[in-house]
Amino acid sequence: MTSNPVSRRHALRSWLFVPADSEKKMIKAETSGADALILDLEDSVAANRRDSARSLLLHYLSARPDRSRQQLWVRINPLSTPDALRDLIVVAGAPDGLMLPKVGSASDVVRLAHMLDALEVRENIATGRIGILPVATEMPAALFTLGSYAGCSERLAGITWGAEDLAAALGGSTNRRADGEYEEIYGLARSLCLSGAAAADVQPIDTIWADFRDSAGLEHDSQRARRLGFTGKMAIHPAQVEIINAAFRPGEEEVAWARRVVAAFSENPGAGTLALDGKMLDMPHLKQAHRVLALADRH
Repeated sequence: MTSNPVSRRHALRSWLFVPADSEKKMIKAETSGADALILDLEDSVAANRRDSARSLLLHYLSARPDRSRQQLWVRINPLSTPDALRDLIVVAGAPDGLMLPKVGSASDVVRLAHMLDALEVRENIATGRIGILPVATEMPAALFTLGSYAGCSERLAGITWGAEDLAAALGGSTNRRADGEYEEIYGLARSLCLSGAAAADVQPIDTIWADFRDSAGLEHDSQRARRLGFTGKMAIHPAQVEIINAAFRPGEEEVAWARRVVAAFSENPGAGTLALDGKMLDMPHLKQAHRVLALADRH
């Protein structure tokens, strides 16, 4: 598979949902500090407002061609609905990517990718310009397909997951325990998302923290997500953005240690293992150190 401009983009820490039927909220979100805005045509927009929201969103995207500071993504409606095809009018505004909800498997990504192939030609947009981010765990059957995304499309920019729709589909009354941690099935969905993204060599993005007033809970959840291996997280309120950005930004001590690890291996070319401060290091430690330094350089 050839290298893909979508997959080469750096990891985006914070992804802020914004209703696409409110120009005021979209403009306000620009100052949130979010690495990407997810301009939403699905759950946050009533069905009778979607036509006007599409027109508003197309104008908004077209007026903002410079995405160097903040990427602009669009959550369209599920491909199983007529609204999805109507939503694709926003392609003319060249969003950085489309978030695809209610995904069953990688075949849905492939289907959307084929649509974008044609639409980019029609709109004179560079081939492969628009990425795809599937929400890969919202339906029970989708949990069995997280290993299907590797190599499915060069447009695949990441994989994320959702616990709210999954709980509704399973008939669950809640997705978290009293201590704030996920119930078992939702923890499994999170782990499968992370593993599926790693297998596909794309960015794993953690789901939302629903209580936007609970800053401590969000901080704990974000830090845990990063320790697991996620490189970004979705937000539902501007107040959540800086907490997420901080959680996914390597600290000074972490960066300093990573530099020492890289230096130690550079000074011992050909070494498969070596000792540093009484700890045995091998290639996985070096790989992680390079990952930390790459994150630090980007942010």
